[in-house]
Amino acid sequence: MENPRQLAFQTLRGVLRDQSYSNLSIAGALRSNDLSGADKSFYTGLVYGVLERKVTLDYELSLYLRQPLRKLDPKVYTALLLGAFQVLFLDRVPDHAAINETVKLVKKNGAAYGAGLCNAVLRKVSENGLQLPELRERPEEDARSLSDEQALYYSVKYAVPVPLLSLWTEAYGLEKTEGILADALGPRPLTVRVNTTKTTAGDLLARLAEEGVSAEPHEKVENALVLKEPGDLAELPSFREGLFHVQDAASQLCCENLDARPGQVVLDLCAAPGGKSCTLAEHMENSGVVRAFDLHENRVELIRENASRLGLSCVEAAVGDATVYDPEIGPADRVLADVPCAGFGDIGRKPEIRFRDPAFVDDLPPLQYNILNNAVRYLRPGGRLVYSTCSLNPAENEAVVERFLSDHPDCTLLFQKTYFPQEYRCDGFFNAVIEKAGET
Repeated sequence: MENPRQLAFQTLRGVLRDQSYSNLSIAGALRSNDLSGADKSFYTGLVYGVLERKVTLDYELSLYLRQPLRKLDPKVYTALLLGAFQVLFLDRVPDHAAINETVKLVKKNGAAYGAGLCNAVLRKVSENGLQLPELRERPEEDARSLSDEQALYYSVKYAVPVPLLSLWTEAYGLEKTEGILADALGPRPLTVRVNTTKTTAGDLLARLAEEGVSAEPHEKVENALVLKEPGDLAELPSFREGLFHVQDAASQLCCENLDARPGQVVLDLCAAPGGKSCTLAEHMENSGVVRAFDLHENRVELIRENASRLGLSCVEAAVGDATVYDPEIGPADRVLADVPCAGFGDIGRKPEIRFRDPAFVDDLPPLQYNILNNAVRYLRPGGRLVYSTCSLNPAENEAVVERFLSDHPDCTLLFQKTYFPQEYRCDGFFNAVIEKAGET
């Protein structure tokens, strides 16, 4: 069993080297190491914190190094990131302790030659505190473009690469972009959906209180609760009894927008792990059928497991390819196409996503259009379709919908909306609600 700092060092080395998902790496490390509750929290906070603040940490470290960061030994670099994060952003860790533990890390991991460098650099970081680039001229709040100086300032301040900062500023303006970025650096809400086929929001609040979990209703979403420090949810009797499932508020709003009703046939074309399928079944009072599809059998099994725990017998999960029309599936009253996307709305939960180059998404809109174009073929006349992504990117959102509507004059856009985290206490999300002409 490793101590939390050593485990964080190992996890970060792997994530930075292999560009792997931090949440999966953290889950694997926790399964393999028997940490106390406090150590789990400290370890997780270190890994997520370093990844969230990496752009800022890189800038701070570069101020005190004679060589570029890329020329540092990866072990020394990882240790410096951990040490600088603790010094600058963890008030509960004394600076001297963060520095001493960082020196121990490089020695323990075969990089003792870097101990002196780590000690000297981190002492400078401690002495000078957080340093931001110079900003001689502030842009207007609704600015849609930034000078190089302005871009560097906001990039370091909010720990976001310049390409993503520029994308959002151009699309949404600087004021809204600052709101997205500030929210992403804060603690993420843990939101759950009440299983309304078994209980009510009020009764679940009381039950959770009996189990020692503090919760409150979400201010924007009916039957959504925000939990505070719940611990291991799988250990709660209310969870095991299927009284709720974890689901972000934006996903719950997506299900509301589909307006699924009892007795209908509903398709969820990209369904795993099944959260939306289950919420739709609850909207339908477990009457009718929700046909939930995913490409891989192991992920389809996750849908079945979630529906079974919640007691939602109307969910039917099966392997299916959302890009290929299957005449055996339709027709349906409602279709949800929650398509694969860049995930830029998810940077608060998966901090490494911020390092994706927005140019890499160029291959996604054709795939997304293909799925949407296929989805409407399953829809009955008069039926409703929701196209959704967890990406804040007009190329994946409004542009795909615009292309679809130009090719489908029999479809009407009822509304489309971007859900911004700072406004809806949720992950960033996009919904387009489309109706097919005719009568059901």
